[in-house]
Amino acid sequence: MKKLFFLIGIAILGFAMSAEAQAPSPKTDIRQHSQQHRIRKGKRDGDITRGEAHQLKRQQRHIRRSERRMERDGNLTPREQRKLDRKQNRASKNIYRKKHNRRHRGAF
Repeated sequence: MKKLFFLIGIAILGFAMSAEAQAPSPKTDIRQHSQQHRIRKGKRDGDITRGEAHQLKRQQRHIRRSERRMERDGNLTPREQRKLDRKQNRASKNIYRKKHNRRHRGAF
């Protein structure tokens, strides 16, 4: 009887751990949201032109598609997470550069 409870406990623990490992990383979603907000704010303030905003939004779509493709098998490996982090870092630098390149939307 003790062996049965032990095996059931191990099975439940294993299932819980596998479900936790397969959960998508909220860190990527938070960064994605933050960067989209930065693009909208830059466009609203005139720091980002319409064409620049289009390029940055296209880059964000590419990152979202990559993330979905990586999560398709049910988990995000540490290697895949590093790859997404690098893409997010590159996108963040691009947003900064576009906001500070002295090009402005409209006539000021």
